[in-house]
Amino acid sequence: MSKLFGTDGVRGTANIHPMTPEMALRIGAAVGRYFRNDGSSVHRVVIGKDTRLSGYMFENALTAGLTSTGMNVLLLGPVPTPAVGLLTRSMRADLGVMISASHNPAHDNGIKFFGPDGFKLSDSVEAEIEALVASGVDPAPAAEIGRAKRIDDGRYRYVERVKSTFPRRMRLDGLKVVLDCANGAAHRVAPDALWELGADVIPMGIAPNGNNINEGCGSTHPQSAAEMVVAHGADVGICLDGDADRVILIDENGKVGDGDQFMALMAARWAEEDRLKGGALVATVMSNLGLENFLNGRGLRLERTNVGDRYVVERMRQGGFNLGGEQSGHIVMTDHATTGDGLMAGLQFLAEMVRAQKPASTLLNQFEKVPQLLKNVRFDAGQLPLEDAQVLAAIKQAEADLSGGGRLLIRKSGTEPLVRVMAEHEDASFMEQVVDSVVAAVEQAVN
Repeated sequence: MSKLFGTDGVRGTANIHPMTPEMALRIGAAVGRYFRNDGSSVHRVVIGKDTRLSGYMFENALTAGLTSTGMNVLLLGPVPTPAVGLLTRSMRADLGVMISASHNPAHDNGIKFFGPDGFKLSDSVEAEIEALVASGVDPAPAAEIGRAKRIDDGRYRYVERVKSTFPRRMRLDGLKVVLDCANGAAHRVAPDALWELGADVIPMGIAPNGNNINEGCGSTHPQSAAEMVVAHGADVGICLDGDADRVILIDENGKVGDGDQFMALMAARWAEEDRLKGGALVATVMSNLGLENFLNGRGLRLERTNVGDRYVVERMRQGGFNLGGEQSGHIVMTDHATTGDGLMAGLQFLAEMVRAQKPASTLLNQFEKVPQLLKNVRFDAGQLPLEDAQVLAAIKQAEADLSGGGRLLIRKSGTEPLVRVMAEHEDASFMEQVVDSVVAAVEQAVN
């Protein structure tokens, strides 16, 4: 059997391996068996999902697999991914499951797992679960089959937790906020949280129909929200993705700011308040060199990891750091949450706008970016373009060309069949030539 787990759980097109109800049943049984090996007599798992149509199918299949091994299942319904991490821990569950393909289109879906501490599972635990999926597990005796129960107030618990991270005596009165919920998991909780704190909320992407999640909206398509910010004279735009674990911010002029600018703002602010643990920010290899230069200029460090917020969190836990994230908008604040939380990050940005009395355009312009270019090349199942001799030669030449003045990053996406070619260099036109040379070699290898 091919490897199930990617950079963020199991993911793929619904009703195509591995994202079939049969496989979800097997995964549920395997993970249930794994977390029942501690000898305890009572076991529970919380399951959340986003708004994809296939979520109903996978929710039922996972529930069947989990209850067949004696796990009691608590069904949260549509909630953000960070809510599952929070509620797994607060409800003393052995396991948390989120059914979502995050920012991917509606025809995709995925399964993410959280341990009892609310953090995503490690590579080693995922490997053990994968082995159980391959070998199969024996079901529990009839008398030990688990129960399933719906939890109706999960999203309200999450809203209260998110609001508790906002400064207690601060309100958002007078702030006009365009809020794009991507027709996803936060379509109810996010507008409620901002409204309760006093913001004038202009909501978008709050009418999910099972097939429109992330469709022309949300953090991966912020253009509509940017137009709305300008049209309504809003102070800021907040764009979440389908499962609300990432955020992209838009200033009052409609300019889109990425996670790097937000992380620079928060790192500098927390360092001033002596709140930045370890004097470092954790980000991935995709973050801009300009961010690294900004931090170095303030006596701070940038700790880089592989792409994926779970690797950011692992490094944060290892080094005792409390702020990290990704350029794509995953922002992790382990003082408050166990995973990226787009709504929480958005609230922290609004709090900084109120505290500093500065417009979003100023706060989202912390450093000058080094020109960066990313191009993707799609490949078919079974192809191994990064092992092709001509591709390897093109990469070696590109690295030599950029040496000393920039950097090159080539990687396979962990969630889609794509080779990502990214480079940074002060000379943008030269950088594009170098990237195109690698892209051409990869395209030749896959065609």
